[in-house]
Amino acid sequence: MNKRVLVAEPLAARGLDAMRSAGLDVDVRIGLSPDELLDAIRGASALVIRSATRVTEEVLAAGADLVVVGRAGIGLDNVDVAAATGRGVMVVNAPQSNVLSAAEHTMALLLAQARNVPQAHADLKAGRWNRSRWEGVELHGKTLGIVGLGRVGVLVAQRALAFGMRLVAFDPFVSPDRARQLGVTLVPTVDELVAEADFLTVHLPKTPETLGLIGRDVLAKAKPGMRLVNTARGGIVDEDALAEAVGSGAVAGAALDVFVAEPTTESPLFHLDAVVVTPHLGASTAEAQDKAGNTIAEQVILALNGDFVPFAVNVAASEASATVRPYLPLAERLGRLFTGLAGGAPETLEVSYEGSIADYDCRVLTLSILRGVLGPVVDEPVTFVNAPQLAEMRGITVRESTSSAARDYVNLVTVRGAGSGGYSAHVAGTLYGKNDAPRIVGLQDHIVDLPPSSHMLVVHNADIPGMIGAVGTILGEAGVNIADMDVGRTASGEAALMAIATTEAVPAEVVSLICAHPGIVDARAIELG
Repeated sequence: MNKRVLVAEPLAARGLDAMRSAGLDVDVRIGLSPDELLDAIRGASALVIRSATRVTEEVLAAGADLVVVGRAGIGLDNVDVAAATGRGVMVVNAPQSNVLSAAEHTMALLLAQARNVPQAHADLKAGRWNRSRWEGVELHGKTLGIVGLGRVGVLVAQRALAFGMRLVAFDPFVSPDRARQLGVTLVPTVDELVAEADFLTVHLPKTPETLGLIGRDVLAKAKPGMRLVNTARGGIVDEDALAEAVGSGAVAGAALDVFVAEPTTESPLFHLDAVVVTPHLGASTAEAQDKAGNTIAEQVILALNGDFVPFAVNVAASEASATVRPYLPLAERLGRLFTGLAGGAPETLEVSYEGSIADYDCRVLTLSILRGVLGPVVDEPVTFVNAPQLAEMRGITVRESTSSAARDYVNLVTVRGAGSGGYSAHVAGTLYGKNDAPRIVGLQDHIVDLPPSSHMLVVHNADIPGMIGAVGTILGEAGVNIADMDVGRTASGEAALMAIATTEAVPAEVVSLICAHPGIVDARAIELG
C-alpha cells in the first residue's frame, strides 16, 4: 500500500505531481476543521500545510504514523516543533522558496508607504484629485534600519542600496566583516537602530524572544518621523503600540503585511491614513508558490524514503555542506558495519573526522552513523530526527573528535566502540577519486581497501598459509560469489583479517562452516543494505 500524504492547504500543482510521480498517495483535503484534521491525519505518513493549519500536540498524537510534517513556506509558528521532535516526527519547510518574493514585497511596501500610493489610488478612484494631500518622501539619502540580516534582510539591503539608502542593522549573529561586505553598519541594540532610522524594516522569525520586540518602549525612542515596515511575522511589532505612535505623529507611517491574528479584518491600524496594509502577500507570487510546492514535495519524498532531508528544522545539523554531504551514505554504512562487528549497539561510540572535512560541521554525519548503528537493533525506523533519542534511550554515549591533520588520507571517518556483548569494533572509511567512490579502509585495526557492499563477510584468521583458499572454497561450494576481497594488515604488517564483499547474503550455515575450519578465529556476515 502506498504511503499517504495528507495535503491540508493549497499546494502548487508541480508539488502534487512530484509526490504522485514518486508513488505516494496524495490526499488533498482543503479547509479541514481542527476536528476533521484529527480524523483525516490518522494513517497518514506525511502532512503538508502552509500557514493556516495548526499542527498541535493533539494533531501529532492522532497522526501516530506520521514521519514528516512539511510546511510549504518559511515560518513554523503554527507547528509544535518540540512536540514533533519528541515523537520522532521530522518537520521540514521551504526556507528559500519565497525569500525573493518577500524581499520584493518589502520594497513594494516601502515605496507605497513613502509615496502614499494606495491612499492616492483610492482617493482618485473615488473622484478626488488631491495632489498636495498625498505628498511623499524620497528613499534616496535616507537611513534604512534593518532588524535581522537573514536571507530576506540581506536581499532587502541589496535592493535598498540601489535606491541610494544608508543601511544600518541590528543582528547579534552577523559579524562586522559580513556586514561591511553588504554595505551595512551594525548597531548593538534595537534602541540605537530606531534612533537612527528614517525607515525601519523587520526580518526576524517569530519566537518568544522576538514577540513584541517593537513595542511602546522601542517606538518611544524612534527618530521623529520614522516609518516602519513589517513583512516578517505578526506579533513582532506591537500593533496597538504602533497605532498609538502613528496616531500621535511620533511615527510618520507604517506598512504591514502580517498581523498578530490572521486572517483578520479588524485592527486599530486599518483606520489610519498613514498606514498601508496587505493580507500576508509576501509569498503570494506564482513563482514563490511553485518553488514552495516543489521544494516541500522533494523534502517529503526524501523523508519518506529515509534519506537525508536538507531542510529539516528539528535535526541537530539541518543542513549539510557540499563538502560533507557526499559522506552521508558512507557514514551510515560504516555504522551498520560497526554494529555487525560489535555484535550489537555499543555503550560508547567514538566518532572521529580527520582531514579537510574536519573544518566543516560534521554533526549530520554522526547522525547518519547513528542511523546505521541503530538500524539493525531497533524495531522502528531510525531517522535523522529520532536517532539521538533512540541512542539516549539505549544508554549510548556518543563522542566526537576532529583533526585537520589526516595521516594517510585526505579525509577519514572512523568509528570505534564496544558492543554490549563485550565485542569491540573499529571501522574507517573515506571517499576516493573524482567520483567520490566510497571505500572501507579500516576494519578492526587492520588496513583494508575495498568498496562497501550490500553483503559483507569479515573473517579473522590465524596468520598461516591456506586461509584465503579455505574460505573461498567454502563460499564457492555454497554458491556464494565473491565480488571483491582484501586481506587486512595491522600496523605491524600481520595479515590476519579478510574483508569480503559478496554478490548475495552469506547464509548462517555457511558462516558456521567457515568458523569451524581450523585456523579461523571468527567470521561475521553483515548486511549493509
